[in-house]
Amino acid sequence: MDLRRTKELDFSGLTLYSAETRHNLVTTENIMTPGVTKTEEYQAEGFDTLVEKIIEARKNGKEVIVSIGAHVIKSGLSRYLIALAKDGWITHLSANGACSIHDFELAMLGGTSEDVPTAIEDGSFGMWEQTLIHMNKAIHIGAEKGWGYGEALAEYVEANPELFPYKEDCVFWNLYKLDIPATYHIALGTDIIHQSPTCDMAEIGKCSGVDFKRYCYSISQMDEGVFLNFGSAVIGAEVFLKALSIARNLGYPTFHITTANFDLRDLGDFRKKIGYEDPDYYYRPRKNIVNRPVSRGGWGSHFVGDHAVTIPTLYNRLTASRISAGR
Repeated sequence: MDLRRTKELDFSGLTLYSAETRHNLVTTENIMTPGVTKTEEYQAEGFDTLVEKIIEARKNGKEVIVSIGAHVIKSGLSRYLIALAKDGWITHLSANGACSIHDFELAMLGGTSEDVPTAIEDGSFGMWEQTLIHMNKAIHIGAEKGWGYGEALAEYVEANPELFPYKEDCVFWNLYKLDIPATYHIALGTDIIHQSPTCDMAEIGKCSGVDFKRYCYSISQMDEGVFLNFGSAVIGAEVFLKALSIARNLGYPTFHITTANFDLRDLGDFRKKIGYEDPDYYYRPRKNIVNRPVSRGGWGSHFVGDHAVTIPTLYNRLTASRISAGR
């Protein structure tokens, strides 16, 4: 019987295009470079306190976990993340699938971020042969090896250097070399590599599942540490709350923590209790990052600003503290 509820679309007829001919909005030539690119200075109430808490956490060997949305990479901030990791300020990086794709493309092609409004009109959006084939191949190998998603991508870059001439600007590869976990938390159907006939959703789930358990371990160790979320309004906020619940359920002390959310959205008095009738109630980071995790102690805050300003300022402030301390 041909049941309507069982019908699936066959991906085998999809037309793929060469990414080498694509116009990229972000390239290795226009991404920002610490100490070279001129940036604005970010100022906001509580920002000085946050910087001090990060310094104190790392001074005492505590976790500083950074969660990012794709616009951090698309804003040209890869080198800042890499510099923060190399200088010891980041102990774990978590991200969504889009981050991994932009990072992978920068390493392979030297550019990323297509013009979506025009590409969606003819169905060419995301249909890039090199990205789809190589990322899904990396994940396939990773699933067979029992690797995490971020680990699988980094291992693939490491094993195929001729395919990745721009790997020095790749965040997940640099963190892999530094032995810092980079975990990716995938929502199936949200990333362009899911559009490919070569995509195996089970393999993606397996690798991302490994990453989630590794992420949970880092969260379980973050008492007196810091959690920073830059622009991941759904995945970053939801994954953090679940991981924190798992850590506390298992008895890990995770109540003396600092949390901070960075986004363009102004929440006003973000610590004020609001009801279901307020649209801001449904903005996940407000609940899941800023307020609920610190209900029994700690300090949560929300900062409004462009990532291209907040992240460089954070880097500059942390770097200055290291220099002033003679390190």
